[in-house]
Amino acid sequence: MKNIKKIWHEIYGDLYEDADKMLEPFLESIEAVKKEHFSQVSTSDHTWYKDAVVYSTYGDLFNKDLNGLKEKLDYIQDLGANCLWLLPILESPMKDAGFDISDYEGIRASLLGLPEEATSEEKNTKFIAFIDEAHKKGIKVIFDIAMNHCSIEHEWFKEARKSKDSPMRDYFIWSTDTSLYKEARIIFKGMCDSNWEHDPTTDEYYFHRFFEIQPDLNYRNPQVLIKMTKALMNWQIKGVDGFRADAVPYIWKEEGTICENLPKTHKVVQFFRAVLDYLKPGTLLLAEACQPPKEVVDYFGEDNECNGAYHFPVMPRVYKAIAEEKKDAIEMVLQPSFTPDIPKNSQWFMFLRCHDELTLEMVTPEERKYIFDHYAKDPSWDFRQGEGISARLADLMDRNLDRILLANSIMFTLLGTPIVFYGDEFAKGNDIAYYEKMYKETGYKDTRYLGRGTIDWPEVEAKLADAESLEYKTYHGIKKMIEIRNNYKVFGRGERIFIDVKDEKGDINKAILAYERTYEEESVLILQNLSQKEQHVLSPELNEMAQDLLGQKMIWKANKLVLPPYGYHWC
Repeated sequence: MKNIKKIWHEIYGDLYEDADKMLEPFLESIEAVKKEHFSQVSTSDHTWYKDAVVYSTYGDLFNKDLNGLKEKLDYIQDLGANCLWLLPILESPMKDAGFDISDYEGIRASLLGLPEEATSEEKNTKFIAFIDEAHKKGIKVIFDIAMNHCSIEHEWFKEARKSKDSPMRDYFIWSTDTSLYKEARIIFKGMCDSNWEHDPTTDEYYFHRFFEIQPDLNYRNPQVLIKMTKALMNWQIKGVDGFRADAVPYIWKEEGTICENLPKTHKVVQFFRAVLDYLKPGTLLLAEACQPPKEVVDYFGEDNECNGAYHFPVMPRVYKAIAEEKKDAIEMVLQPSFTPDIPKNSQWFMFLRCHDELTLEMVTPEERKYIFDHYAKDPSWDFRQGEGISARLADLMDRNLDRILLANSIMFTLLGTPIVFYGDEFAKGNDIAYYEKMYKETGYKDTRYLGRGTIDWPEVEAKLADAESLEYKTYHGIKKMIEIRNNYKVFGRGERIFIDVKDEKGDINKAILAYERTYEEESVLILQNLSQKEQHVLSPELNEMAQDLLGQKMIWKANKLVLPPYGYHWC
């Protein structure tokens, strides 16, 4: 409790004379929640996320609604995933796939198979039953919550725009002109022209970093921080195991700055973490911060901010390495000079694809052009004027099984906790019909919808029953990787040492990405051929092993291990 008070004072002590007194009612509410719901604190491992395999999906697109998803929990369990990341499920007018939240404490009734007029109690009962069923199957559940902004349909904003004297006016950032925060970049280039939107009701402008239908919250107002923290507490009570904190770098604004990664942003995140830990240690707070690693590591703090964070820069380098057929890009991005060490209990999260574009923000201009030119095979895949590529993994890899599985081998062994984007496990392709549908509904030419879309389960199940199909081979290849990963803690907790493999001339063979993972008594050697040509590896320590951990036959010629094109071994 002292820590919560301390952080609060560091945020608001210089802004309000009575800042500490303003916190007292909230502290009382925390104590009441702890006494009623969290009096028995679990002694289980609070770093469970290090051993997780995350499955990311939409509650509706996966199988109609959460009832349909509940019926498919056995599928997710059988795949081997043990953490379910639900993409936006909170109340929303759905102008930005649910990231435009209109109620932080309610789930969309349609996702629960309920009529729009369903009561909060009815919705809560359904959702808690879903959580309980997932937990029975050993699956943790986390979901998205946008921390920086809400929807123009949120009651706070609807009240705020009624009058300049509205008590909720200060929940948002207003100005009579657009001269403030000039240094803040426009994130949705090509879709938004400004970070300010005129509101005719009061003839003022409100500030937004994303779409104009998503006004930024004003955390300078202490009530905003309290209400957002209470929303997190509300979902903790219902059994949610963690939160993907969307858009955290933009939380705090200061004139004369770019309004990203500011010191008080970190204090706000520390406040969230302190409260979550006080009630239920081990609740995951996952930072969605598309920033250079040297800045992202600040969101771990001293193990007092986020437990996990996405490593955005390593993902595009995986694609670059496969395109170049050499390992340099991957090894470079994971050098300590580029990716600093993180606290012991913190974790990087790794992904190949997600609900957003293949972002190229965190690469150099030269790398951006190279990756874009190589992988943006259709002009419609362009996102944000060359800063990203909207496409599914299977399409990016030309529906080539070997390249798809190679990329997954890298994801499951290279770094931290892996995330499987729904459908990628069976080579789901781009969904043009879904993109066109959402364009008609939202009015935004947001090409990210290409990589989303629904699943036709009868069609998928037919493909998964056909041993010759790409879907079958992809699914069983990925399932085997997850099975082996789940049997070894080394992949989520171990150290990684890159290994240079030499060719016959004694030169480094840059086509082979090799590293050893070690943790306590466990040690696993990973060998991966990034090229479309067969490679030979002299590896006396393997002593002509017959098969690897994945059950793959290992072929030897003249005492050298043969790696087929895009082949890999876990030994």
